[in-house]
Amino acid sequence: MAAGVLRDATVRGMNARPARPLPQLVEIEQLVREGGAHVGSRIVCEVPVAGARLPVHLITLGERDPSVPAVGFFGGVHGLERIGVDVVLAYLRGIVMRLRWDRSLHRMLERLRLVFMPLVNPGGLWRGTRANPQGVDLMRNAPVECREGAPFLLGGQRSSATLPWYRGVAGAPMQAEAQALCDTVEAELANHRFAISIDCHSGFGLADRLWFPYAHTARPIEHLPELQALSQLLDQNLAHHRYVFEPQSRQYLTHGDLWDYLYLRSRERPGRTLLPLTLEMGSWLWVKKNPRQAFSRHGIFNPLIEHRRQRVLRRHMGLLDFIMRAAYSHDLWQPAPAEREARRERALDLWYRGDRPGR
Repeated sequence: MAAGVLRDATVRGMNARPARPLPQLVEIEQLVREGGAHVGSRIVCEVPVAGARLPVHLITLGERDPSVPAVGFFGGVHGLERIGVDVVLAYLRGIVMRLRWDRSLHRMLERLRLVFMPLVNPGGLWRGTRANPQGVDLMRNAPVECREGAPFLLGGQRSSATLPWYRGVAGAPMQAEAQALCDTVEAELANHRFAISIDCHSGFGLADRLWFPYAHTARPIEHLPELQALSQLLDQNLAHHRYVFEPQSRQYLTHGDLWDYLYLRSRERPGRTLLPLTLEMGSWLWVKKNPRQAFSRHGIFNPLIEHRRQRVLRRHMGLLDFIMRAAYSHDLWQPAPAEREARRERALDLWYRGDRPGR
């Protein structure tokens, strides 16, 4: 492993633990220990819940030099969607286990940065809620306004924390968990010349979707040629995949999207490319196969039968590995200047022209 590999961090002790510990936090701490000197870890914020403070962990591997590409894996922004946490942890566990024997992984980490925040909203996971313990939906909490007709409630509201999709008080600082995610992206991803992030969610439709910004507007983002190239690369290399790759605006518009905010912030850094993706696992398929799940709040967002949960984990490991390798070799597939306009036109035909559900 190169000398640049992070060896700086240990897991801090928490002030106190709730009487009912979160298995996901226990697993995170175990993986940090098993990763040893190859794994960096720190607690980026602590969330008060049940008379205790739950940590939000940041885990890093690989080279810190901003000239190398970086990949970020995020889960648990919505506490009710624990399958997203499970997917990120399953992939992290695979990486940690491969550190023991996989020379090719060690060589990749000499020229690659990996960043994991497996559980952004531990208070929401502990309480079994989409929002954090303050009732704020973290994915509606950024200072970004939709000017084109976000749907009532779903697009974010400031009326009351007792209603879903609450954005928080206008003008207030972002919630600690949302700010910690943003600080991590800006310090660990957006400062690299090229970075991809993938944020794992569940709960929308019958298909697994890969969304990219924007959510606050239906207009195309600047890096549309890169996203078209990445989509084509996915089709060519992940055989028989069933992901729908599209801008989130094709489905609905929202206020306060964290990834819109972070992408817009990244555009203030010349010569830097950040491509944020959201994996939106289609949980309605699990309900269709097991209709009794519709009567469970957790069942609407997570596979409750263990063999289905394991199948979901297996299905998405290939995607996360593809994302890591695509970032590592980005210079081989990124559009050359001469082909950007042609790729932009193909992307506009595919995602934006004609009938657009996001309008």
